[in-house]
Amino acid sequence: MTNSDTGEDREATEATDVDEPHRLGEVDGDFRSGFVAVVGRPNVGKSTLVNKILDEKITIVSNKAQTTRHQIRGVLTNADCQLVFVDTPGIGKPRSALASHLNEVASGAMTDVDVVCLVIDGRSGFGRGDRMLAERLDPEQTVLVVNKIDGLEPDKVLGQLTQVSDLGFSAYFPVSAWTGKGTAALIDHLRSRMPPGPLWYPADTVTDVPEAFVVAELVREQLLRTTRDEVPHSVATRVVEWEWPRIRVEILVERESQKGIVIGKGGENLKQVGTRVRKQLPPGVYLELVVNVEKNWQDDPESIERLGY
Repeated sequence: MTNSDTGEDREATEATDVDEPHRLGEVDGDFRSGFVAVVGRPNVGKSTLVNKILDEKITIVSNKAQTTRHQIRGVLTNADCQLVFVDTPGIGKPRSALASHLNEVASGAMTDVDVVCLVIDGRSGFGRGDRMLAERLDPEQTVLVVNKIDGLEPDKVLGQLTQVSDLGFSAYFPVSAWTGKGTAALIDHLRSRMPPGPLWYPADTVTDVPEAFVVAELVREQLLRTTRDEVPHSVATRVVEWEWPRIRVEILVERESQKGIVIGKGGENLKQVGTRVRKQLPPGVYLELVVNVEKNWQDDPESIERLGY
């Protein structure tokens, strides 16, 4: 692997935006379909929940805020229904232009969907930020999901549900996105809420994100796991070359000191990241990682747009 500090702008050879869904046409019989936005505060387990429901990893996860930075769609189809889940960035107090933009991305997902799943952390409880978000939602359209119930005593789970019962939402579900407990009942309920509709995606589709986007996100996921707390929010990744099986991913940070942390002593951190990502890609892929500095990119609207956020 190599690293570079040239700071040169490069254009990815493959788009990283998530495409809009294409209506495939009406389906005979009683077929139902619709869209489910999964929203909540940072680190409540939205992405883990979507991955568990789909039984496939379509979005990266970590214990850091701003892990999810896009609306990412996951598709669950059976013989009579198709659910399209829209995973969203966590909504929190904005501390940068990027954070403000991510809040807008998440808020935008709450419109033009059939159901909103508001996910809260069952371990930390229903806080002020959760309530502020809940008050923005249509109670009849919203299902409240109390996540992370694994390891909690039944009385505490009941207490969490009692605490939020005054919100007047249409349904309440305790689940564990980690173990899958409670997710089957949630899925059945969501299917029952879908209106008659078309097949929006081919039946074998699980997600609509491009391959280049997936690879860049896998790199960022491993960086979140290997770097110090001061780095994660400052890291952006994008594919800048795609000539299969050769893939080049640019890693952007905001300061020279962060670049050193990402690379690690003797390049050890970058090597670990590359090794872990390759294990999730087809055999024979040559993955090259480069690290560049783009000062204060999180507060630069042009940089945010150029990086696909």
